[in-house]
Amino acid sequence: MLRNLFVPNLKVKSLCWVSLNQLDSHVLLCFEGIRDAPSCAVLLPASHFLNICTSRTNQPGMLCSFQIPAAWSCAWSLNFQAYHCFSAGLSQQILLTNVATGHQQSFGTSSDVLAQQFANTAPLLFSGCRSGEIFAIDLRCRNRGKGWKAIPLFHNSAVTSLQILQDEQCLMASDMTGKIKLWDLRATKFIREYEGHVNESAYLPLHMHEEEGILVAVGQDCYTRIWSLHGAHLLRTIPSPYPTSEDDIPSVAFASRLGGIWGAAPGLLMAVRQDLYCFPFS
Repeated sequence: MLRNLFVPNLKVKSLCWVSLNQLDSHVLLCFEGIRDAPSCAVLLPASHFLNICTSRTNQPGMLCSFQIPAAWSCAWSLNFQAYHCFSAGLSQQILLTNVATGHQQSFGTSSDVLAQQFANTAPLLFSGCRSGEIFAIDLRCRNRGKGWKAIPLFHNSAVTSLQILQDEQCLMASDMTGKIKLWDLRATKFIREYEGHVNESAYLPLHMHEEEGILVAVGQDCYTRIWSLHGAHLLRTIPSPYPTSEDDIPSVAFASRLGGIWGAAPGLLMAVRQDLYCFPFS
């Protein structure tokens, strides 16, 4: 395991939160390599982003780097079957890395892996590919030759986002044709579709909030759409404050209580260019 005291000056291809000594204590950054600097994954303490470290946040952290091929996606495991492990979705490959031991395990795929998420209780890692295939890796299986792929699902286009529901019986997936589907993992068939999302070629995330019963997604047309998670009907459509442009697709974050104040109304934060907007819900 190579330890560094810096973050490379490279393009970030993917990132995710990491929970080591506490929830979201670190950030995993996957960098795209160039001729003189190979691609790598860096584990960085989140406290490094604070201007002033208090006694609560100034805890012993880890700053380490792993040399890996360029990653399209990454995910951190909270599952005891893959403790202290992250997965990197690569070109026709999935690479599991244990950050404590440095041990790595690879799984060959037939397509680039664009989206990933670990289940927390079931010993499964779900992956979505450019080919439209979604499958799970059984983390208990050590034989990479056969038997490790489970729960095959299929979209007609590249899968860009995956979200596992809390009961781990259903999986939400979106693709580059704008399809958003809720899949029953036991029956391996989709049970709900959320219509209206616009995507033709972009790598767009889903934001699912089970407590509020909503699903949020920003389309390539720069409209933010909010659906009922259980009814699949469209609740609200919010246009971008700026003219539609693929360079100005908004980034959004939903809060159950704006400002963290008990009793406060939920709301949506939207960032476009240099501006930040707030849309409270009554």
